[in-house]
Amino acid sequence: MTGSRNALLFVLLAAAWGSAFMAIKAGLQYFPPVLFAAIRYDVAGVLMLVYAVYVTDRWRPRTGGEWQLVLVGSALMIAGYHAFLFVGEKETTSAVAAIIVSFSPVLTTGFARVLLPSERLEPAGIAGLLLGLVGVAVLSQPDPNNLFAADFVGKLLVLAAALSFALGSVLTRRIDAELPIETMEAWSMLLGALMMHIISIARPSESFAAIQWTPEALAALAYLSLVASALGFLVYFDLLERLGPIEINLVSYVAPIFAAISGWYFLEEPVTPLTVGGFLVIFVGFCLLKRRAISHELPRLRAVFSSGR
Repeated sequence: MTGSRNALLFVLLAAAWGSAFMAIKAGLQYFPPVLFAAIRYDVAGVLMLVYAVYVTDRWRPRTGGEWQLVLVGSALMIAGYHAFLFVGEKETTSAVAAIIVSFSPVLTTGFARVLLPSERLEPAGIAGLLLGLVGVAVLSQPDPNNLFAADFVGKLLVLAAALSFALGSVLTRRIDAELPIETMEAWSMLLGALMMHIISIARPSESFAAIQWTPEALAALAYLSLVASALGFLVYFDLLERLGPIEINLVSYVAPIFAAISGWYFLEEPVTPLTVGGFLVIFVGFCLLKRRAISHELPRLRAVFSSGR
């Protein structure tokens, strides 16, 4: 039963995080993008903090190192990532945005090789990183004669979101501090939301008056805050403990499937052969980068999913 439970939770997490891209796209019709992201994490951050108080004995950071950890997470993994993502997704489809974001684990490995002394990038790893970049290029289809087209700029902004998240995940590993992941997530969400509110105020095109409080807008906000963020991270924490970080990274490569399906079904977004091709190239790049870890973990993963231990 445990193996079936893990498999079901893995699929549910991929579905929640993949369909979140569709919910973002739908909500952008009614919210200014950065303000939309900020309000999402106002709600999700409060819920996560309540959860942290309930499940941990350290519900708030205390030392300078712990606050540094939270600040890096809030600036790069929450505010930077979501501000770029929400603005960029205005000009691209849910599936393409999800696939570009799935490049983040590849970027994380690249940053780790540069910033962490214990990491080293071998020739196959370099090939994997380059393949990932090729996959993003396939998706972006850059036109030298029209580099400032809205759809191309939107994809670059989504790529900037992936870069921000990857850099943040590596920098947090450099900080000598230990904090329960639930506590770090909660405070990063709250401070990240505050940073995005400040960014939103600085953008002349954004204001609370511009929000259209329709049932569709509330549904998109509720789905992102409650299902994709609060419930999604609860499932993530559970699977992280059971499966480990290598396996849970694979969610990034299942989520785009649900992004494509939900975007097609609810928003009538097309899924082109180039979209599929770009996804496959990025996934091959990830497998090259993580080839040893994947080969080492696959037997254990099969045992976890099949034997129930």
